[in-house]
Amino acid sequence: MNLRRMQRADERAADSAWPYAKRGGDGDAAEWARWQELREDIAEVWAACGAYEWIAFTYLGISSVLILLFAENLAHPFRLLGVRLILVALVLALCTVAARAKARAAAGGRSFGPRWWHFWRHWYPHLFFLFCFEELAHLMKLVNPNWQDTKLIAFDYWFTGVHPALWLEQFATPGRNDFLQFAYLTYFTYLLILGGVLYCRRDFRAYWSVMAYSMAGYSIGYLIAIFFPIESPWFSMVGMWKAPLNGGPFTVAINFIEHFGRVRGAAFPSEHVAGSVAVLWGAWKHRRWLFWAMAPVVVLMCVATIWGRYHYVADVLGGMVTGTLGYFIGSWVMRRKGAVVRVVAPISQREFQGERVGPIVARSYSQFGSEEVRLEQRP
Repeated sequence: MNLRRMQRADERAADSAWPYAKRGGDGDAAEWARWQELREDIAEVWAACGAYEWIAFTYLGISSVLILLFAENLAHPFRLLGVRLILVALVLALCTVAARAKARAAAGGRSFGPRWWHFWRHWYPHLFFLFCFEELAHLMKLVNPNWQDTKLIAFDYWFTGVHPALWLEQFATPGRNDFLQFAYLTYFTYLLILGGVLYCRRDFRAYWSVMAYSMAGYSIGYLIAIFFPIESPWFSMVGMWKAPLNGGPFTVAINFIEHFGRVRGAAFPSEHVAGSVAVLWGAWKHRRWLFWAMAPVVVLMCVATIWGRYHYVADVLGGMVTGTLGYFIGSWVMRRKGAVVRVVAPISQREFQGERVGPIVARSYSQFGSEEVRLEQRP
């Protein structure tokens, strides 16, 4: 790094504080320095966030405004908001710590710490998705206190001429049921598989693109579910079945998951389908061979959502639309400047390896699937 450029940066910082020192003495200069330091800290935290965080925080912001507007419809609205604030703080802290670790690793060589934070920086979105979905259980009566299932039951009958979940019961056998429950379970692997391939190949732009598609698709679905609460056939048509769907180990596994993780509501649009379609779009764009491998399984999973009485046909169609919208919105966001974190860690006029070096910017450059990091003096 150019020492003269660093010195000039420090001189500019001192010059910016001079008018305040001249008018009000050292107190005003110190206050201005603290303000500048705060601005640098905020800039550092925000620079460590990318397209995924932009979309995630937008969803949290919109839904938090709704929580405030319709707080009287919730038992504990401020508890929900408090948990969200903690979640945002954790995400910002993770992004910032990972960015600083990466900058220090670039200067001082590899160690376990940067790799640890790099891993969690890339894989925490899966836990974020889970939080948002489970939270919907508390938001189903936020805007509309009445379930709207009768509308989708009528649509399904108009669209197919039957009640699909009831009509499919005539084909149920333990073997078929277990096979389709297995197909339903495969949903949980799609993003892990595509994300894992991209992560291992160090194609981080493609990786964060897929995460952005998924977050955009899910966010649209979450907001629709808040305004248009749907229980699902499992609840609205209970008592109409001739018998429960019995099967083998996959049926037992899905019953266990549904018992402890089922959300009453949030059925329209199907988030399973939305997430799967967003991943398919990502595979089509970034790993075409994986698209062809996953597409038949995704189709079976969509059938399984109706077979297992989890969704209406309308839910599946809605999920296809929102997943596709997520792909196009996510693609647009990924074209914005800073969508992939390049300014990794401004170290705001503090010590860096024992020396006061002024504001440091670490930019990562990805080429041919590999990653190189260099440190630059901020102009």
